Parts: sequence; C-alpha cells; structure tokens
Amino acid sequence: MKNIIVTLMVLMIGVSLNAQEKKNKNAKYDIEVNGNCAMCKKRIEKAALSVKGVKSAVWHIDHQDLHLVLDETKTTLDQVHEAVAKVGHDTEKVKATDEAYNDLHGCCKFERKQ
Repeated sequence: MKNIIVTLMVLMIGVSLNAQEKKNKNAKYDIEVNGNCAMCKKRIEKAALSVKGVKSAVWHIDHQDLHLVLDETKTTLDQVHEAVAKVGHDTEKVKATDEAYNDLHGCCKFERKQ
C-alpha cells in the first residue's frame, strides 16, 4: 500500500512540474510603438533595454514596430510596454501619460490614437 501511495505522489509531482509554463530565455516579440524620428528610435530602444532581461531592442521607423529578444525568466512583455510608455511613446497595450507625451521633443510628437 505504501508503495502505491509513494508511486502516485511521484507521478503527481512529475505531472505538475511538466504542466508549468516553460519560460524561453531568447523569446522574440514584435510590438507596435508610435514614434517619428531617430530621436524616438534612440529613446524607445533605450527604454526597452533598461528592462532587466531584455537582450535586444530594435525599433523601425517605417514599420513603427519594436523587435525584441528577451529572457522570460527575468522579465515580461508587459514590463517592456510600461517602460516604453513611461518615456512618452504609446504601445499597442499601454498608452503613455499625457505628461510623458508632452515632455517629448516637438518632432517626436506622433499623432496619438484615441
């Protein structure tokens, strides 16, 4: 009887460990980030790279998207959205505060979606 109980416990632990979400150390994402110019590019990339776990951040002016490589064991995509919005740029998930947007240089003020 004890052997059956021990076997079932080991089996349950194994199943629960397998069911946990796998975190990717080199997860790739593309997120939409609004901006206009090279100053925006520098600001957006710097904000994204300031998040611990972000390995690469490249923003493309023509596509308005940020290509990311991040370690999901250290950060989440939501933390990147928050960091970019904090410096004044709207993302597909998080809108920058009016104060942060108004602090942008004149040429960096993109047309905001309502």
